[in-house]
Amino acid sequence: MPVLALLCAVLVVGFEQLVEWRYGATGLVGLLLLSVGIRAKSPAVSSAGAVLLALLLAGPAL
Repeated sequence: MPVLALLCAVLVVGFEQLVEWRYGATGLVGLLLLSVGIRAKSPAVSSAGAVLLALLLAGPAL
């Protein structure tokens, strides 16, 4: 069980670093809003994070 928790933690930290490297601080804020909104069960906060990440991903296409 501790190995699974450690593996999940490493995966999450690695994903956060990838988002920050690729999309900068704005991507990290969007990911933070999304995860906080999901944990707090707040649709408004999680939607704001999802919209911010979607705008970053679709930025070059717009």
